[in-house]
Amino acid sequence: MRLRGGAVTAAVVLFAVAGCTEGQTKGSSGPEGAGSGGASGGEALAAAKSLTVKGRAPKTGYSRDRFGTAWADTDSNSCDTRDDILKRDLREVKFTDGDCKVSSGVLEPDPYSGKDVTYRRGRSQVDIDHIVALSDAWQKGAKYWDAGKRIALANDPLNLLAVDASTNRGKGDGDAATWLPPDKSYRCAYVAAQVAVKKKYELWVTAAERSAMEKVLSACPNEKLPTGGNPTKAPSRFHAK
Repeated sequence: MRLRGGAVTAAVVLFAVAGCTEGQTKGSSGPEGAGSGGASGGEALAAAKSLTVKGRAPKTGYSRDRFGTAWADTDSNSCDTRDDILKRDLREVKFTDGDCKVSSGVLEPDPYSGKDVTYRRGRSQVDIDHIVALSDAWQKGAKYWDAGKRIALANDPLNLLAVDASTNRGKGDGDAATWLPPDKSYRCAYVAAQVAVKKKYELWVTAAERSAMEKVLSACPNEKLPTGGNPTKAPSRFHAK
């Protein structure tokens, strides 16, 4: 199994929390882990159960700028983070000037909807989603971090996924208790990725969120925990407000 890298509201939860088929995750490589270099089977569910539970903090003070300039090249490979993820997740990739700026490609399929989506630069059919939304992270610990850690989270490939834009806009800053991918076969991998990010960055979860995570992962008890990504602190040359 390979793991790739959102106004749906509470109504989505009624059908979304349940439903996940182990071994049916679709997509390209994404965050390292499921089926390739991840922890041993069962680690995703165990990790979900280990996450700290607290209430959601106020959103006061949140802005995207608190996580630095969008798509900063924190891994110093001379390509911005958005293009790195497009190269990783798209098929039939074509470039503009060299092998960095992605001009076109195809999601085969989009992990959230299960449909094929064509990407062409300058159009909005494909988003790079933060699997753990930055606003959600802000309310569950990131508010208290230094800028370097917030910038790292915003640009960590473990937390990023190329997805269908229209489906992603329905997610907003939802967590596992309020939004899950419409494609039920991707839910185990999606929740495992959220757990991996929250564990790596020591973010907490709400009681409802952890319950939703455990419900999904209980249907796929051998789901691996994704690993990899960048260090949890960005190089000092990057700054955030």
